[in-house]
Amino acid sequence: MVTVLSTVMPREGVDASTARMEADNPAPLVVNGVTVPAKVVAAEAQNHTAPKNQPEIAWRKAANAVAMRTLLLQEARRRGIRPEPAEVGPGRVETEEEALIRCLLEIAVEVSPPTEDEIRAEWARDPERFRAPPLWEVSHILCACAPGNDDERNAAHARAAVLVARAEGDPKGFARLASAHSDCGSKTSGGALGQLGPGDTVPEFEAALRTMKEGEITSEPLLTRHGWHVIRMDAIAEGAALPFETVRSKIADAMEKAAWARNAREFADRLVASAQISGAEFGNRTQGERL
Repeated sequence: MVTVLSTVMPREGVDASTARMEADNPAPLVVNGVTVPAKVVAAEAQNHTAPKNQPEIAWRKAANAVAMRTLLLQEARRRGIRPEPAEVGPGRVETEEEALIRCLLEIAVEVSPPTEDEIRAEWARDPERFRAPPLWEVSHILCACAPGNDDERNAAHARAAVLVARAEGDPKGFARLASAHSDCGSKTSGGALGQLGPGDTVPEFEAALRTMKEGEITSEPLLTRHGWHVIRMDAIAEGAALPFETVRSKIADAMEKAAWARNAREFADRLVASAQISGAEFGNRTQGERL
């Protein structure tokens, strides 16, 4: 008995994992009679995640995305749309395909602004959702280190752990500890950082603040890109519920965007339902079924 071991050899410009995906997914993607080159799906697959050793999942996601994009482009061309690519950022202009899809959606997806009664009803459903951001008055002690350096990180953590224990044993002496041991410039004010709001500090530091109570000291040092922190929550000012007039425009914008997204999905679903597609999966349908 002879066992043949086949090796997937990547083409020029295609990595081994992509070549493997192509080999594991031999069915070509065909949208309304038009065969999409495998290299197009392969390029899209790089934008999709998948569990380790399961690249076929990324391929399926990519095939769906490419099939949907192809459907939109076919519909735009069927309607005779002739777009003018717009500038979408400094020095970046839309590609022709991006412009075609944008113009198609502008024409095909219609949304009426919500009425005043609908906006007020959305606000009244739970006014507590619409609050001013909180403010935190915070002090900390920083044991600086380069987080990527194991020796530095471990030494700074050991120092911070000792400071946590000392701070918990003498909460009123926190400012003295900060003045004597912190590596942050705030040591000159006893570690006080003043009032902080959302977005004022690094995400991991803010995440810790959101879980703390007034007067609390972190029971474990917190690691950020700057090093290990011992944090004390000095005071919390919860954001007040905002009146309807203050949040009306934001609610209206959010409702209109949600309606647009819903209508866009419905438009895409109609395109899929009327199309002949093989080599992709949508919902519970399998490859090769009429969609």
